[in-house]
Amino acid sequence: MSSPLSSARLDRAGTLVGLKRMAPISLFTMAFGLAFGVAALHRGLSGLEAVMMSGLVFAGPAQFAVLEMWGPEIPLVALIATTFAINARHLVMGAAIYPWLRHLPPRQRYLSLTLLSDSNWAMAATDYQRGDTDNVGMLVGAGLALWLAWLIGTLLGVVFSSGITEPERFGLDVIMSCFLMAMLMTGKRDLWVLLPWSVAALTTLAALTWLPANAHVIVGALAGGAVGLLVPPRSTAREAVS
Repeated sequence: MSSPLSSARLDRAGTLVGLKRMAPISLFTMAFGLAFGVAALHRGLSGLEAVMMSGLVFAGPAQFAVLEMWGPEIPLVALIATTFAINARHLVMGAAIYPWLRHLPPRQRYLSLTLLSDSNWAMAATDYQRGDTDNVGMLVGAGLALWLAWLIGTLLGVVFSSGITEPERFGLDVIMSCFLMAMLMTGKRDLWVLLPWSVAALTTLAALTWLPANAHVIVGALAGGAVGLLVPPRSTAREAVS
């Protein structure tokens, strides 16, 4: 008997659905892109370099972190380490949705992940928990909406050389985090999930206090992921006993 996950597919209709669902949230991404475009010009990048970075890299926090190191002499090792630390969460995010994508052809599977970000991953994870496993295009379409908004925002910042340089003043820096939490909290209600989340939060706070910058991303993700792997959910444990 085939698994429900084997019916997962990537098509144009599903991609359009994802693009439409993510479009409202993408407006906030555009504001961040605008701020990045302005900041990039102030740090010495050309307009073309800023737009190409947003188009090819598509990693807002990492791009802002790189700007802090940008100068006549770029510390390449530190830049690579920082970028990896900030984006290490994608290792866990990719593993979480792998059972959903594994039945796709390899080309479609890996191309889908090129647009993976926090927001479309949260949306995809919520659909996966609800049993909506057919519409992989939703993940791609939502990622495409975010990528376009980030690219357009960067272009606007470059063209007008003004914008929101301090998004935290307007609360825009927490919009994506709030959206991520809201999406995850609409999944299955199981108090067990509080354990890995609590471990991840506590280790992240400890790493912020005692470890080098950006190390908290890796430490928190690994700690929470390890607890999730080693301690089975209570529902699974009850099924095993019965």
